[in-house]
Amino acid sequence: MAKTEVILTSNIVGLGGESDQVKVAAGYARNYLFPQRLAIPVTQANKRHLEALKKKRAEREAHEFNSMSELAKGVSKLICVIKVKTGEDGKMFGTVTSGMIADELKHQFDISLDKRKIHLEHPIRALGEHEVELRLHSEVNATLKLRIESTTPLPVQEEAPEAGREEQPKTEKRGKRTDAEASAKADKPAKAEKTGKSRKAE
Repeated sequence: MAKTEVILTSNIVGLGGESDQVKVAAGYARNYLFPQRLAIPVTQANKRHLEALKKKRAEREAHEFNSMSELAKGVSKLICVIKVKTGEDGKMFGTVTSGMIADELKHQFDISLDKRKIHLEHPIRALGEHEVELRLHSEVNATLKLRIESTTPLPVQEEAPEAGREEQPKTEKRGKRTDAEASAKADKPAKAEKTGKSRKAE
């Protein structure tokens, strides 16, 4: 495949930034980079534009650094909540990926972030709180707190009968106390009669 050398006029992820001279496929340059004004051919005339392109790049990178630094400060104070489906045993169906986190950041906080800036060593597979590294810029990292919650309601119906069973013995005890009190009261007149008879006998 034929290669050609071009000067980038815009930042292209994975390829380079403004003023970089890179080699790309001739068809890619002819059909995409040149029509979109993302690059220009390497000529003596175009090389004169390098200083202007370098200045443009420096301004862009400074702006990105400031923006990402501010974003890092804001994100560190947030807790992003992600709802997932789980089984009765509490295990998640599927995993939480960087794409899901990016979607929730946009939905919950209106933060647009490329999922490639969200660094996960492995997809999240457990409920609870997690910390995720955000690589916002070559010189700016941040930590985002996640809370993974289940949308599946926990089984609570079984607890109600147990609570009722615990109350039953208390009711029976009260009943026994009442019977004892009643028999005690019944014995008092009998004792009184015996006392009266013994006095008469004297």
